[in-house]
Amino acid sequence: MMLIVGLGNPGSQYKKTPHNIGKEILEDFAKDFAFPPFKDNKKEAFSVTSKKILNQKIILAKPLIYMNDSGRAVKNLLLYFKLNPEDLWIIHDDLDLNFGKIKISKNRSSAGHKGVESIIDALHTKNFTRFRIGINPGFKPEATSFVLKKISKKEKTDGVIKLTGESLIFSIENGIVKAMSKYNK
Repeated sequence: MMLIVGLGNPGSQYKKTPHNIGKEILEDFAKDFAFPPFKDNKKEAFSVTSKKILNQKIILAKPLIYMNDSGRAVKNLLLYFKLNPEDLWIIHDDLDLNFGKIKISKNRSSAGHKGVESIIDALHTKNFTRFRIGINPGFKPEATSFVLKKISKKEKTDGVIKLTGESLIFSIENGIVKAMSKYNK
C-alpha cells in the first residue's frame, strides 16, 4: 500500500496558484487513472480516494487544511491507514527548481518549504519521498506573494502535470531509485 499526498491550500481562491500545484497534479492523476471521487474526512482533515494500480493499492489524499499545517493531516493519514513514513510520497511546489522541472528526493530537509517542514515536524522524520515541482519563474520573486498568485496563461502547467503523472506511474512500477535516475535531470 502506498500513500500519495498532493499539498495545497483549501479554497477556490488558491486554485491555479503555484503553491497548489501538488494538489492539482494529484487531482489530474486521479482523473487520468479513473480513481473514484475523493471523500472528505473532516475530522481527520483530509480528502481521500484509492484503487489498485499495477497490483498495488494506491491511496491519494489531499489535506483539507492550510499548507503550513499539512503535517497534522499527513500524520492522521498514516495513522488511519496504518502506514509508515516510508510508504508516503508527497507532491509539492519548489521555488528552488525552474518552472516545469521535477525532482524526486527522499530523506531530505524541507529546504524552507513550510508544508514539508510541518510534515517532518509531525512525523519526527524526513524519511519519505518527495516529488518536488519547480515553480521558479527564472528570477528571485518574493516567495509569499508569488506562490499565492494565479499562474499566468504563459506559464503552462499541462506539461509538468503530465510529466509528474508519468513519473508517479514509473515510480510505482519500477521503484523510486530508478525513477530518480530517469527524472532527476
